[in-house]
Order: sequence, then structure tokens, then C-alpha cells
Amino acid sequence: MSARMVIVTGLSGAGKTQAMRSLEDLGYFCVDNLPPTLIPKFAELCAQTARRINNIALVVDIRGGEFFRDLAEVLNELHANKINFEILFLEAADDVLIRRFKESRRRHPLGTGEVLPSIQEERAMLEEIRGCANLIIDTSDLSPRQLKEKLTELFSGDAQSIKLLVSVISFGFKYGIPLDSDLVIDVRFLPNPYYDPVMRPLTGNDPTVEEFVFNSPVTAEFMQKFTGLIEFLIPCYINEGKTTLMISIGCTGGMHRSVAIANRLGDALNKKDYRVTVRHRDIGKSG
Repeated sequence: MSARMVIVTGLSGAGKTQAMRSLEDLGYFCVDNLPPTLIPKFAELCAQTARRINNIALVVDIRGGEFFRDLAEVLNELHANKINFEILFLEAADDVLIRRFKESRRRHPLGTGEVLPSIQEERAMLEEIRGCANLIIDTSDLSPRQLKEKLTELFSGDAQSIKLLVSVISFGFKYGIPLDSDLVIDVRFLPNPYYDPVMRPLTGNDPTVEEFVFNSPVTAEFMQKFTGLIEFLIPCYINEGKTTLMISIGCTGGMHRSVAIANRLGDALNKKDYRVTVRHRDIGKSG
């Protein structure tokens, strides 16, 4: 996949922050409000790093004040140095921008009073850069989700990079539920290897413990229904534009049952060609 540098600019309130977040989800290295004079040096720096940064998104707008006036000159310098870049310009109708500023209760960067004169002044200031844009998107009638879908369609050069990442975490309830969980599953109703002195020091990664947990008919039925539920939910989350899904599976101490179940779920999702990571948060804890 060839390198891409996207300069995101446009009217205040038109969705540049949402655009930056969407591009970040697509794997772009994003920088907000970078002074234009630093763009050539920054592009050179990214190209020279040990782990080359291929995709860059830079948000440049009137918040830069006097620095923003250098943008046209900087773009000419990029052309002269044969640095490839694209300009994404976001705009929206005046009434929509006014409504967005009122809803957010934020001040327009160009003024402290009426919003409309500031919007009109900004349009005039951005007229030249708008004429240079490779892509202009009017966000007046776009929801944040619709804007994200449009940007994904335009800027995702690798389908793998936008696949939902499923993180499966085992944990112990005695140490607390992972705060960033999307789904929390309690498996403390399953047979507990802890009460067997031989298996107590082992973990759910050990075949002996795994066999004990899955020999139960309750576990087999649960696993079938649980895996089916997750396989049903993942496409729904993808359709909603979700890029990460964290499934936390808990037992009492996070050593045995939750570990075995998390491993088995990870294996099942990997076979379905989903992007999956499995982590055991509390497996090394005791007491």
C-alpha cells in the first residue's frame, strides 16, 4: 500500500474533529492543528523513522492564526519537493454551522459575538484553499456515523485495517471488572477447578483444567450459545461503525474458568477470520 498524506481543513464546525478520529481508526497517524510551516519537516521525519509511517492525516485550519496564512506557500513547497498529498475540505451550510455552535456552546475561533459574521469571514479566508482541494465534503446532512462511513470508503486502502478488533479478556471479579469492557460475561456458574488441590495451582491454559471445565454439559451448552451470540453481534457492531469490541469474561479469581472460556472463544473467532486478541489480566495474581 502506497503512502498517503491527507491535509484536513475546512470550516469550523464542519466535522474536522470527527474526520480526524475516523482517519485515526483507519490507521492514520493524526496531528491536530499543526502549523503549516512544519508540514514538510514532519513529512520528512515520518518517512525517515525506523518504522516508516505510511499514512498521515494533518488537521490545519484557522485556529493556527498567523501561521495559517503560510499554508498556500507550504503547499507549493510540497509540490516542489515532490511530496504527494491530498487536501480534504469539509464545509456545511451557514444555518447548520450556527446550530452546531449553539448546541456545542463553543465560541467560533474568529469571534466572540455573532456566529454568522465569523462564518462568512472564515469562508472568505478559506476560498483559496478550497479551490485547491482534492475532495470537498458537505457535512450539512451527514451524521457523524455517515461521515465516518464516507471517509472509510474514501481513505481505507487496506480492508484488514478497518476490520473490527475483538479483544477477549479474562479477569477475576475479586480484582474488579475491566473498566473499558463492552460486554461482561460472568462464568462463575461453571464447575470450579479451584476446589481440586491438584488443579488449584494450575491455570485455564493447562490442558487438565481446560478438560475439567469443558467436560461439564453445562459448559458445552453455554459455550455453544455464547459463541453464537458473539458471532451474531459482531456484524451488527461493524454495521454501527464500531472498530473495537472488548469482551470481558470473569470468574472468581481469573485463573481457571474465565481463562479456559476466553481461550476457546478466541479460537472460535479466529476460525471465522476475525481479528482477535486474547489476554488474561489476572492469571498471575494470587490471594
